[in-house]
Amino acid sequence: MNEELKKTRYSEQELEEFKDLILKKIAVAKEELFTLASALNVSNTNGTDDTGVAHQTLEDGAATLERESVNQLAARQRKFIDQLELALMRIGNKTYGICRETGNLIAKERLMAVPHTTLSMAAKLRQN
Repeated sequence: MNEELKKTRYSEQELEEFKDLILKKIAVAKEELFTLASALNVSNTNGTDDTGVAHQTLEDGAATLERESVNQLAARQRKFIDQLELALMRIGNKTYGICRETGNLIAKERLMAVPHTTLSMAAKLRQN
């Protein structure tokens, strides 16, 4: 039987490793969110004042579509940051890495790939 399945929680050293990983991911995610927010704040000044009405309408439609897309990406990024911050809270209260469905430890490899997860692979597969 796998050693990780026998343990009831990760060691302080392992939790510290996960904390470092999560803090790095939060920093990168916040930079990306800042970039997305900056893109939303840039006004659309493409110089379409002298173009025909039909062309200007197409330009406005494309700009609106792009703005909606950037808004969706920003919302997903905010949610990702929130999930990472919740993972930091779980590290703080020593419940990080414990599957919320099975109560078993989530594989370290999974946590390294998806550090905000709260489900083991078995629980995730059952969910689908």
